[in-house]
Amino acid sequence: MKRRIENRMIAVLLAATVLAGGLGAQDAKQSEREAMYRRYLEFPSYVKGGSIQPHWMADGSSFWYAEGVPAHTVVYKVEPAANTKGQLFDTARLRRALTEALGHEPPYQGLPFSAFTFVDGEEAVQFTVENKAFVLQLATYTITQVPTASEEEKRRLIPQAGEVLSPDGRWFAGVKDHNVWLRSTSEKEAVQLTKGGLEDYEWGHDIWNRWLHWSPDSSKLVTSKIDLRQYPKIPLVHYLQPREEVEWKRDYNPRADEDVPQTELYIIDTVSRQHVRVETGEGPHYFLYAHSGWCPDGSELIFQTMSRYYKKLELLAANPQTGTTRIILTETQKTFLENIPTKRFTWLPDGKRFLWLSDRDGWRHLYLYDVDGTLLRQLTTGAFPVVEVVAVDEKSGWIYFTAHGDRQRLYDTHLYRVDLEGKRFTQLTEATGQHEIEFAPSKQFFLDRHSTVARAPVVELRNADGTLLQTLSQASIGALVQELKWTPPEEFVVKAADGKTDLYGVLYKPYDFDPNKKYPVIESIYASPSTSAVPKTFVLRFPDIYLIVPALAQVGFITVFVDARGTPERSKAFQDVTYGNIGRYEIQDHVAALQQLAKTRSYVDLNRVGVMGVSRGGYFAVRALLLAPDVYHVGVATAARADWDTAEAFMGPPDKNKQGYEYASNLGLADELKGRLLLIHGTSDESAPFSDNMRMVDALIRAGKHFDMIVMPEQPHPLFHGSANNYWREAIRRYFQEHLKP
Repeated sequence: MKRRIENRMIAVLLAATVLAGGLGAQDAKQSEREAMYRRYLEFPSYVKGGSIQPHWMADGSSFWYAEGVPAHTVVYKVEPAANTKGQLFDTARLRRALTEALGHEPPYQGLPFSAFTFVDGEEAVQFTVENKAFVLQLATYTITQVPTASEEEKRRLIPQAGEVLSPDGRWFAGVKDHNVWLRSTSEKEAVQLTKGGLEDYEWGHDIWNRWLHWSPDSSKLVTSKIDLRQYPKIPLVHYLQPREEVEWKRDYNPRADEDVPQTELYIIDTVSRQHVRVETGEGPHYFLYAHSGWCPDGSELIFQTMSRYYKKLELLAANPQTGTTRIILTETQKTFLENIPTKRFTWLPDGKRFLWLSDRDGWRHLYLYDVDGTLLRQLTTGAFPVVEVVAVDEKSGWIYFTAHGDRQRLYDTHLYRVDLEGKRFTQLTEATGQHEIEFAPSKQFFLDRHSTVARAPVVELRNADGTLLQTLSQASIGALVQELKWTPPEEFVVKAADGKTDLYGVLYKPYDFDPNKKYPVIESIYASPSTSAVPKTFVLRFPDIYLIVPALAQVGFITVFVDARGTPERSKAFQDVTYGNIGRYEIQDHVAALQQLAKTRSYVDLNRVGVMGVSRGGYFAVRALLLAPDVYHVGVATAARADWDTAEAFMGPPDKNKQGYEYASNLGLADELKGRLLLIHGTSDESAPFSDNMRMVDALIRAGKHFDMIVMPEQPHPLFHGSANNYWREAIRRYFQEHLKP
């Protein structure tokens, strides 16, 4: 009997030892995964090269750029006409000359500076080392110390917040004490251009934009005066003060049933100080939309106005002497005009014609107009959208533009050109992915930086006809592979809920992915008609928000992005699916995408699905849990709006779409919540006020639903500052780990 008890005790101890060993191994594995997660949050720092900043030289084709860390900076000069690239400086020779000038050896091992300016017709350069200014003669490497600017002189030459430099370089225009001022760049002189500016009735801006625009000859300044006195305010409560303080801020997101603040437009003669008020169109239901520039000869100001529901846009020309305006063209849509103010209008150098972007035929295309508003011809056609004009070579008769013209990869951005007759349409770039283009001032050459989510960036130098001259920079990703065990994410195509429309997405896997295992899924959602959210480049845009998605995969999730119907960058019909019906079709499409992924990928576990989103994505993260509670089990919504009352462009007038606005609200769906929901919101959020979060909280409480919430004191929209940003990321990771159990 005693021996039997001893044997049982030994068995229990052995089992406990094995269990402890197993738990220890699991803890070690989890610790490794979390370490990898944090490394992925620093993903861009592991990518070296693949990007340059060109500084164009006087001939309009040659340029220089700096490469390397400060300790080993190298400056290259590229001459495209000869297709050569070489070091601009003889580093050893320069350092010897600088050692003699300084009296000791300069810092680092390479160039002791990375910024400089050409002087003496590009025969010399001026730079600063140890707060001393020097001029280097490139032919002889003779170095001369020159007087450095005083602190006052430096201050005069540096623009202060919001200031705009005049074309002749003599004045900065800015706003001080609600009025427009000029500040001299050469002497201690400041000139007040406007008077009567008050808080909430102030000069220099409209709801969204700064309006300080110089005429080509620097003689006139365009500015505005906005009346916000009857406009609603929101309270920002500063809870961290010894006593709470309330700061009242204007809510720059008018609700659909509120009036649009009125803005007056003026042209000011900077010499005579004469103010000319500009006629701006059709009254209170329109707002200033965009400054489009001046006629090259300064004879007219060109600007745009938009109706409050984004259905009608007018391009106007104003006489700077009288303020009278004429309508150049009118653009309308039954649904809404996409918000691309700075891309729509492009002058031709002759000043008599311009390019106009319009989706009037169902796709965004280029149109050529005479300055009097006469349509000369449509330049591009086809089932693809133009993105933007990047260069105009009127002398050679070419328009260069980017577009999504690859029908096999709908979101790839390539460079194209077409002549001014709308003929000889040609694609100039070949590699898949996103091509970011910068043309030389001469229009004879361009730089092409391109990548995909799975291919690191490359920078190429090309002739204007697309002929490859040389590769200037190729990103190195050795550290990614070695230290992050990186493997390319997977691009995929699935069908929308209609069973017909293709949807595109990207899927990330853990670094230790095993196809024989089952992994919980986290979807990052945005789904707004204003933005395509699926990553398209190797280094993600908005990294503070998007890097968490591939990082979360490293702790044992499959993470997914997909763009549903209603998002931009495709046809107008694709974007208009959700017009007036925000919240009706998006979640159906995202559910369909997940179900199709699971059918073809056995490792996708639809019994453990999470969803996360920020801002409008936060709204859709909540909505996913409410509309598809059997699909989405855990959600994290950051800075979420509760409804679409501030998105009238996508919903139309409230009195004509009451049912649509009611259906789009998450508040009436609170009793549908089944899964785990974490709400995160900053108390100083001006774009999605904290009150939106409180309304959702109230609806959930009234419905008797349990949820979790993190309040971020004094934090804005949607990114948090400093340690709060790290806390936000860690909170998301912990929440999904706890409830989806990877």
